[in-house]
Amino acid sequence: MKVLIADDHPIFRAGLKETLAKESDVDSVGEADNGHKALDLARKQRWDVVILDITMPGKGGLEVLQELRRERPKLPVLVLSAHPEEQLALRFLKAGAAGYLTKDKAPQVLLAAIRKVLRGGRYISDSLAEKAVQELASPTTKTLHETLSDREYQVMRMIAAGKAMKEIAKELYLSVRTVSTYRARLLEKMNMKSNTEVIRYALENKLID
Repeated sequence: MKVLIADDHPIFRAGLKETLAKESDVDSVGEADNGHKALDLARKQRWDVVILDITMPGKGGLEVLQELRRERPKLPVLVLSAHPEEQLALRFLKAGAAGYLTKDKAPQVLLAAIRKVLRGGRYISDSLAEKAVQELASPTTKTLHETLSDREYQVMRMIAAGKAMKEIAKELYLSVRTVSTYRARLLEKMNMKSNTEVIRYALENKLID
């Protein structure tokens, strides 16, 4: 199989590449250190699976996932993140990820997840599956960030990371006015009045590194 790793941490990519190289059924491993490079490689070469980090320079993991789903709908994308699954997993799975795995898992778990999504399945942990079942049986009130659209959520995380409106607009290929509209909407939905409140909320809920 041909595996594309999209992650901005060189040491992590090297470790993951070394793990994959030991497997007899891994033919080649590609690397991208940001979202733009990940999409460029996905368009130029054939891959069997993409291992995608959430937080990268430029295009974030969610946007990369959405573009891959539009352009390569049959290409499985396994999200490998440092963020706890209870915070982000369901949003990424709903957006089309084939699985969600946290970086603290053992290499054997990652390899099992890769092979499962290659067979057309979806990978989620037992704890996340149990949480999903519980929510279906007894729906709970959504957290504030769960009420946001994908684009609003993306802008919220970028604001929380300290990025200015012009910087966000440039990275997302949007006008500053459009970004300001998304900001106004997310502030209203989350009942907040300032970027400081957004930053505090994101830190408390572990939505940013």
